[in-house]
Amino acid sequence: MRNNRAMTIVPHRVAVLAIDQVVGLDLGTPSQVFGTARTKDLRPLYTVDACTPGGRPVRSTAGYQVLPDHGLELVEAADTVVVPGIHGGPALTDGVLDPEVAAALRAAHERGARIMSICTGAFVLAAAGLLDGRRATTHWAYTDLFRRLHPAVDLDPDVLFIDSDDVLTSAGVAAGLDLCLHVIRTDHGSEVANRSARRCVVPPWRDGGQAQYIERPVPHRAATGTAGTREWARQRLHEPVTLRDLAEHARMSVRTFTRHFRSETGLSPAQWLLQERTDHARLLLETTDLAVDQVAHRCGFGTAAALRQQLRQRIGVAPSAYRRAFHRHP
Repeated sequence: MRNNRAMTIVPHRVAVLAIDQVVGLDLGTPSQVFGTARTKDLRPLYTVDACTPGGRPVRSTAGYQVLPDHGLELVEAADTVVVPGIHGGPALTDGVLDPEVAAALRAAHERGARIMSICTGAFVLAAAGLLDGRRATTHWAYTDLFRRLHPAVDLDPDVLFIDSDDVLTSAGVAAGLDLCLHVIRTDHGSEVANRSARRCVVPPWRDGGQAQYIERPVPHRAATGTAGTREWARQRLHEPVTLRDLAEHARMSVRTFTRHFRSETGLSPAQWLLQERTDHARLLLETTDLAVDQVAHRCGFGTAAALRQQLRQRIGVAPSAYRRAFHRHP
């Protein structure tokens, strides 16, 4: 139902809810990314507006105040509500939220609006009670504090974002871009999302998760990167590439390659390869008329049955159902 609303001629309404100590970059991300999502004849697919409690000015962490055009009534009418990160205030330090803001977020969720957070905006959603019993993420540096304040939330700090259908959370700063592009891809398909990514001069998606960005001691020896081997593997998704093949291309032992690969991407080589093959299969289902068994062969799954199994496991639908929902004729 949510996706169908987003695909109508009327633009999908996005409300960006800012509270005191809002992160400036996070505040601007939804407007920038969703604002680039347009049809081929340049009709906007989203409208994005900012609001604050009572329409009052709030302080940003970038040295300026935000003077919005709207109050919380915008949240009452929005199809999607985005909460940017914060770098201070009781929601972050004590897990306490203004009751008026909490009530507005809960009411929006209850009527079916999609709720999103960027970075430490997850603290706001958690303080409103929207993440209890859910899997969620936030910036890795705030993991211990978040778990202490919100033990009922299933926190996963190793991913860039988590889509729980009606409540979505993302990691720090740039992961807000990843999440917004993911939402565009979910609502309108890869072609529209890829155009938005090009307009924003960012990749349509990033490999791995937050694990690759977590601070670690600098190794005594410089490690040889695996980026070249990942690109080599992407060109051979239709082939039965093995872990030994990858290690040999990188000129490492299997053990050393696996360690470096996980350090750089946050995933094992097998997990990463499966993710790449699944993403490529989704793109082919969206943008071509190839039969499902042909898609499976081109992506290295071998059989249509194997492709069906992976799609059902990762996104919960069969290839035919996915194509009906997201196919875009070239």
